[in-house]
Amino acid sequence: PHPKPRPPKHSARNRDSRPPLAPACAVLTISLRRGGIRGGEMAPLVPSSQPWVEKYRPRQVKDVAHQEEVVRVLTNTLETADLPHMLFYGPPGTGKTTTALAIAYQLYGPELYKSRVLELNASDERGINVVRTKIKDFAAVAVGSARKGGYPCPPYKIIILDEADSMTEDAQNALRRTMETYSKVTRFFFICNYISRIIEPLASRCAKFRFKPLSEDVMSNRILHICNEEGLTLDAQALSTLSAISQGDLRRAITYLQSAARLFGSSISASDLISVSGAIPEDIVKSLLVACKSGEFDVANKEVSNIIADGYPVSQLLSQVSSLLFVYIDDMMCHLLFSS
Repeated sequence: PHPKPRPPKHSARNRDSRPPLAPACAVLTISLRRGGIRGGEMAPLVPSSQPWVEKYRPRQVKDVAHQEEVVRVLTNTLETADLPHMLFYGPPGTGKTTTALAIAYQLYGPELYKSRVLELNASDERGINVVRTKIKDFAAVAVGSARKGGYPCPPYKIIILDEADSMTEDAQNALRRTMETYSKVTRFFFICNYISRIIEPLASRCAKFRFKPLSEDVMSNRILHICNEEGLTLDAQALSTLSAISQGDLRRAITYLQSAARLFGSSISASDLISVSGAIPEDIVKSLLVACKSGEFDVANKEVSNIIADGYPVSQLLSQVSSLLFVYIDDMMCHLLFSS
């Protein structure tokens, strides 16, 4: 068999005659120009999808709304940078987590925050094993005190336990010993909705701060501020509806507002907010009450069948029915008092 011919070697002349390769940046420039982007121009930025709850979260304790007593005490305490263990309790969406995070940021700043603050919430495993390992290991490490970037940076770390009332009793008992042992180098911030679910040995070691529900005026002012920043139009009826369906929870109100803005645009009505919140329209609830007061089974059964067909949750229905009944009873009692 004949041997295969070898490919000819490139001589220096052949290598020099080949066209030079374009650098990577030139190739990228050519491909961009072919795609329709002119040289020197940038691609349009993708709009930010950051939740408005985080975007408009107060960064300082003094900016927390409607908690004047808590803000006043904490502001004075931050001047000394010597904080005790703290227990924040109250309804959801009233600023408990915001206050704890604001304290940590004001003490350490953005650079030392990650190394000095451990935050655990309900989505994390927080049984007795986590208390014995992760929390104990973080609490045992001592840190120095050195002002950095104008922040106090005190010589202790902070552990924030959000929704601490969901921790088991065994985990809370194990945490008590950890608090006693490492109190000089670690401070604990407990956040919960129900203080009765925190064992007494833990609660007695903390300074307690009660967060009261937000009034409708405070929520309306905050919602209008966000509407002005985002270019939204919200009439008086929609604003009142948003306050009613959020039930004093500002976090829930902001979430409903952002969901409605994404679905319905810049002009938002009361019906838009009801549809994104999952609340039952008030006329449907009133129709059910009227049918029940009529005393006719067929009429009431028809209303119930319509509600089931629409897929409204029973818990939401009972909540709204009870609210209307309380209003009806109050009106009836006032009428009886004034008539007598």
